[in-house]
Amino acid sequence: MAYGSALQALADPTRRQVFERLGKGPMSVGRLAHGLPVSRPAVSQHLKVLKEAGLVAEDREGTRRIYRIDPHGLARLRAWVDQFWETALDAFKAQVEQPDEQPDDEGNSK
Repeated sequence: MAYGSALQALADPTRRQVFERLGKGPMSVGRLAHGLPVSRPAVSQHLKVLKEAGLVAEDREGTRRIYRIDPHGLARLRAWVDQFWETALDAFKAQVEQPDEQPDDEGNSK
């Protein structure tokens, strides 16, 4: 999974809502579609995109398909996002560890 396809998949608000619902646990298409302003076939199409992006996996239970978040795909996306967080933390640490420069009585740094 490339992080670009995952980000693109999650850019759609309805698709993101489907993905967020799966965060509560595995669900069938019918359960996912309940309360959404789109049809079951539309939810199936959103799930297809999420699956192709590596964010969702499916399991078969008889004739039903149960969808769940794919932890491997989510881990790859998180690793990509974490690189920015680590850079930000490193910059913050460097800033905090710099010695304070106290201004003298005239406002000049010592």
